[in-house]
Amino acid sequence: SPWGSVGPAAPACSLTEVMSEQLARQLDEEDQGFPALPPSPAADPEEGPDTDSDLMLAQMLQMQFDREFDDQLRREERKLNGDSKSISFENYRKVHPYEDSDSSEDEVDWQDTRHDPYRAKPQAAPRRGFSGKGKNITTKHDEDACGRKNTARMDNFAPEVHVGDGLGMDLKLSNQVFNSLKQHCYSEQRRSARLHEKKEHSTAEQAVDPRTRLLMYKMVNSGVLENINGCISTGKESVVFHADGGLEEQPVPEKVVLKVFKTTLNEFKNRDRYIKDDYRFKERFSKLNPRKVIRLWAEKEMHNLAMKKAGIPCPDVVLLKKHILVMSFIGKEHVPAPKLKDVALGAEEAAEAYRQVLQLMQLLYQDCNLVHADLSEYNMLWYQGKVWLIDVSQSVEPTHPHGLEFLFRDCRNVATFFQKRGVSEALSVYDLFNAVTGLNIPVSADDDARFLAEIVAMEKRNEDHVQKRGKKTFPVTLEDGGPPLDPD
Repeated sequence: SPWGSVGPAAPACSLTEVMSEQLARQLDEEDQGFPALPPSPAADPEEGPDTDSDLMLAQMLQMQFDREFDDQLRREERKLNGDSKSISFENYRKVHPYEDSDSSEDEVDWQDTRHDPYRAKPQAAPRRGFSGKGKNITTKHDEDACGRKNTARMDNFAPEVHVGDGLGMDLKLSNQVFNSLKQHCYSEQRRSARLHEKKEHSTAEQAVDPRTRLLMYKMVNSGVLENINGCISTGKESVVFHADGGLEEQPVPEKVVLKVFKTTLNEFKNRDRYIKDDYRFKERFSKLNPRKVIRLWAEKEMHNLAMKKAGIPCPDVVLLKKHILVMSFIGKEHVPAPKLKDVALGAEEAAEAYRQVLQLMQLLYQDCNLVHADLSEYNMLWYQGKVWLIDVSQSVEPTHPHGLEFLFRDCRNVATFFQKRGVSEALSVYDLFNAVTGLNIPVSADDDARFLAEIVAMEKRNEDHVQKRGKKTFPVTLEDGGPPLDPD
């Protein structure tokens, strides 16, 4: 046989022999020959549960099945969540209330179950709005019931709001306190969202948004700039950075500044007053899009800096990229030129500075046909014995509906500053205005209101004045009805 030798076959046995009483007695004797096993402790009726009842057996089996089912749910939950707790199977667990309290923490996590024995649950008022009878009646407006309900509702606050351990205590919050906490949480959520929005979509002080940062990186990568050193000045409308010029084909100064106009209008909300009535940008002005307004604002300063051709000391324009204006640096060795308000000028230097400012205002008005509209000691630099003009983005033409008002304000700022510095030859506000414009508006006892009324009337008469090249004329009608005055 290929499977090896075959053993002898078992002797055949008939059914009669198997069922015989003699064979049954023989088997019984053999069973009695084995040693008896000791009784198990679980079988002791005094120590173990009574297993004679089918109901008890069924409950024990069901509890064991529920434990295994809960363990399987926990394993699936840990597998899906990992380190987070975004998915929970608490609603599908079958934890029995009569389980022993000696169970491990892994088996029953009371903090995650719906049946938390340590959490005081508020007594819900019945649907009819009250409970009890007679003097013991309790309505839904009961102070204690409302206090406990408000404490339980604190659990619905945002996750970042730390409510502490008060939820497990018998605390009673009044409606006023709960409403104040709720309003505070709502305000904090809005504030955090607003700060995040500002950080992502607007330029703040000494910082830029991701779009502006990308434009600056592109300037460095294209060779326009070698590197950007840092912030040197901040203001209500822009942030100024110092940078080194690159080696591009077009001539770029060795030291330049980047004027990044802020894309938020929180600090300078009346920009449209300076740009919407300017005929150069009137058709392109859109108040509904702040970013387009900022780009027009940067382009407006680039055009106004053409005053350099008239001999007015000001920065040279290098490049305009959306709301970033690259200009030449006024200063020495990474130190910007000081503002006129920060310079300690002697008597002769102050008088020389005043004469230069008067000449610059006349050149700006008569030759460049512009009004600075924000001229003060804060927007004038003192460098190499000369006065330099900066921040001309708000400059307008004299024919602007408020152009002469802006000029009168500039004259007031200049006259006040140099008079405080003790410059004897400093003209008054009215004489300075007439000297700059060439208009002989009569002045009577320093009547500021009357002088301004004359200026406003002049602006209204010239509102429909035809735009011409060169110097604009503003005829003034005398009180006696005589012919208009000639500006010359």
